[in-house]
Amino acid sequence: MEPMEPTTRLRLDVAYDGTSFHGWTRQPGLRTVQGELEGALATILRRDVPTLTVAGRTDAGVHASGQVAHVDLTREQGDRLARQRHKPRSADSEESLAELLKRRVNGVLGPVPDVVVTAVRLAPEGFDARFSAIWRRYRYRIADAVAAHDPLQRHRTAWHAGELDVARMDAAARSLLGLHDFAAYCKPREGATTIRTLQDFSWRRDDDGVLVAEVKADAFCHSMVRALVGASVAVGEGKLAASDLPLLRDVGERTSAFKVMPARGLTLVEVGYPPDEELASRAEQTRARRELDSSRVTVE
Repeated sequence: MEPMEPTTRLRLDVAYDGTSFHGWTRQPGLRTVQGELEGALATILRRDVPTLTVAGRTDAGVHASGQVAHVDLTREQGDRLARQRHKPRSADSEESLAELLKRRVNGVLGPVPDVVVTAVRLAPEGFDARFSAIWRRYRYRIADAVAAHDPLQRHRTAWHAGELDVARMDAAARSLLGLHDFAAYCKPREGATTIRTLQDFSWRRDDDGVLVAEVKADAFCHSMVRALVGASVAVGEGKLAASDLPLLRDVGERTSAFKVMPARGLTLVEVGYPPDEELASRAEQTRARRELDSSRVTVE
């Protein structure tokens, strides 16, 4: 077996308006975030386009302000990119290579794109955007009957006709925290675990009266955040009691007691990683756990 060619791993921080995307993951014939970014890389590098690895594979219509991905560039690809600035690449130029990649990708994406690479940096040793992550944090926005309905925020806010009781919703949300099987709040996928650690789930109103949920977990199964939000809304409407949510969770089966909320209100705002010296061990632990339970990290 031939030795693998040395590569330079770069971390990309990405933001996007998910309205016109069919999710993150590349799909034939459909516009996706991964497809747009890898298309930009193809334009820049011309051949042997590298594949992006992402922290959270968001669904259609879901936004991101703090998505994280990584890409591995071979020496040849790095040299090809460096030549586009008409300057020779020096041995210590990885940081400038990162800035060049950011500028070139954003240039290809256009002057007013719905996906932007907000930062590129040389990844620390052992960094893996997906497997090194220790948590993901989402935010969900709902404008109910007493909140300001700002049309400029309509693409990232769900609108609700009635008034919602935010105190009851917050109490219900906090009752779900901890390590549990969240099958009742996940769209099932064959062979995928639904056991997650919900680290934070809370509700508040912002200055415009908009209800804002903060949801943080080690990982999320498919449609989990929007289902948790839907259950909270049912509590806020008075259709469910706050104590019903952990009872529904513990039954362990998908339920019709609440509606899953639309994607447009949901934004991936941050991905957390351990200290640099723990990145490699975290990635190894996560891969081992995924292999053990035959699961893939699948998030909203």
